[in-house]
Amino acid sequence: MSLKNLNVITKIPKHFENNLKNQKINQIYRRFEKRLNISNNFIVAVSGGPDSLALAFLSKIYSIKKRLIAKFFIVDHKLRPESTKEAKKVQNILKKHSISSKILTWVGKKPHKNIQSIARKKRYELLFAESNKLKINNILLGHHQNDLFENFIIRMIRGSGLKGLVSLDKIKKTNGKNLLRPLIDEKKDDLMLVSKKVFSTYINDPTNHDEKYLRIHVRKLIKEFEKKGLDKKKFITTIKNLKHSNNVVDFYVKQNLEKNTFFSKKEDKLFLKKEYFDQPFEIIFRSLSESIKLVGKKYNFVRGRKLNKIISNIENNRKYKQTIGGCIIEKVNQTIIISKER
Repeated sequence: MSLKNLNVITKIPKHFENNLKNQKINQIYRRFEKRLNISNNFIVAVSGGPDSLALAFLSKIYSIKKRLIAKFFIVDHKLRPESTKEAKKVQNILKKHSISSKILTWVGKKPHKNIQSIARKKRYELLFAESNKLKINNILLGHHQNDLFENFIIRMIRGSGLKGLVSLDKIKKTNGKNLLRPLIDEKKDDLMLVSKKVFSTYINDPTNHDEKYLRIHVRKLIKEFEKKGLDKKKFITTIKNLKHSNNVVDFYVKQNLEKNTFFSKKEDKLFLKKEYFDQPFEIIFRSLSESIKLVGKKYNFVRGRKLNKIISNIENNRKYKQTIGGCIIEKVNQTIIISKER
């Protein structure tokens, strides 16, 4: 019997069905179903917060209705002494509501700086590893409207370019995976309502109140803006307009990569033509970032300031060699060669 037939439940559990009768929850589910709109199996990342538990509920119903396999994973970062206990608590909450899940544990030395950034990277690595094992390329994440606002302001504070400002997309393709955010247009308050109605509880992460993290300061800042009349609809419109502009840049980046690069399978090297660099700076910048990521087979992009320096050195130096992002970038005459670092 196939994996699909073994894992698909054909009937929505009674308690889920009863919750769907709630008008507000039913409206949220209808929007969720329309936004997700996939016909392949998927993985769901669950943290235990109200947004991720709401995602678990909505995606479980979707999987049953569409007769798809949904695999649920909880990541235990082990950054706090109580994290394992919390992960098991989340697993039990899900189990009581007919959702089986697996805990993924981050094993290894923990960082003292850039904790949230490194933890996020490790979380994706663990999810991608499971994705590869299961041969499931769709991964559902619980980001919502509030995350969209917070991410925009954080990126602005850090001096991000256009791509960084609009980085939380509904669909993002990376390393052959589809990162899906079907809740990105939903308000946090509505997801809390779903979580309370369905599960009667959720996990409060103490780091959500720890002011050593920039995100917490930004969260408070947004609340202050709201008191002073922040128009979220205009905020959303601004982000949408920036995304349209970003799509235009992406179009020309794709064109540059297709026309002005050549990958030699025999040599396992990417060759960049002189014309690759006869583009506006932003096109060169993003093209080079994509090229390094492609050859280096890394999840993360190289940091902007490093790319700026490389582009400047390539343009000014007759000969040039640099190691970055798991790659060796070499200038030979007028040709740039990118190869994987061995």
